[in-house]
Amino acid sequence: MGGGQGVSHWFEPLADHMGEAYLRYSFTKGTRQEVDFLWDALHLVAGARVLDVGCGPGRHALELARRGAVVHGIDIAQRFVEIGQTAAATENLDVTFERGDARDLRRQPTRGVDAVVCLCQGAFGLMTESGDDQGVLDGLVHQVRPGGFIALSAFNAYFAVKYHEAARFDAATGVSHEVTEIRSPSGEVRSADLWTGCYTPRELRLMLGRSGAEVVDIWAVAPGDYRRDEPDTEHPEFLVLARRV
Repeated sequence: MGGGQGVSHWFEPLADHMGEAYLRYSFTKGTRQEVDFLWDALHLVAGARVLDVGCGPGRHALELARRGAVVHGIDIAQRFVEIGQTAAATENLDVTFERGDARDLRRQPTRGVDAVVCLCQGAFGLMTESGDDQGVLDGLVHQVRPGGFIALSAFNAYFAVKYHEAARFDAATGVSHEVTEIRSPSGEVRSADLWTGCYTPRELRLMLGRSGAEVVDIWAVAPGDYRRDEPDTEHPEFLVLARRV
C-alpha cells in the first residue's frame, strides 16, 4: 500500500474503521484457493522467501506461511499490520509484518526474495497520483531476485467499462471511482470513496517490461477463482505472472 511512514494514504482511515471486519467480506473467502494456485504458478517450495506487498491483514501471507514459506508482509495500514502480527503469533508462523509504502520499495536495498505477490489491489491500483502504479511495479521487481517471480492482480478495464455501473470510470486516467459502505467490527456503517486503477493486458505487459520484468502469463480471474483462463471482458481481474529478467 502506498502512503509512507507517518503519512496517511486515503485507504488507511478505511482500514482503521474496518479492522477485523475486512475479513468478513466475501472476496476474502477464497484465500486458500488463491494460494493453492499461486503456490504452483510461482514454483514455491517450503523455505521459499516471499514478499507480500499491500498484504492487508495478512490473509495471503499467513496462508503461504502455513505451507512453509518464509513471508514478510508490508501494508500502509497499521491496523491491518497489527491484525496480521497477532494472527502470526497465535499460530507461531514464520511470517512478519511491517507498515510501509509500496512506492518506497524501489529505493530500498533489494531483499532478493524468490517471489513477490501483490494481490487484490493491495498496493498496485490504489494509487491516485500519475506514475505511482509504475513506481509500485518498479519496487516489486527490484525486491525479487533475478529469475524470481512476481504475481500481480489488477482490475480489468474492459470489465469496469462493461459492467461496473455503480462506479464512474474516467477514460482519461483509467481510474474507477465508487462510493460504497464499509462496516466496523461492531457493525457501524460509514460511507467510503474507493478509487481503483484499471488496466488492459497490453498496459500491464508494457509497464512490467519497463520495470525490468518479462510477463510469462496473464489470466482472467475472480476472487477465490484463480485459474488459467485467457484474458477476456467477463472477469473482474487479471492475474499477471512475471519474471525478473
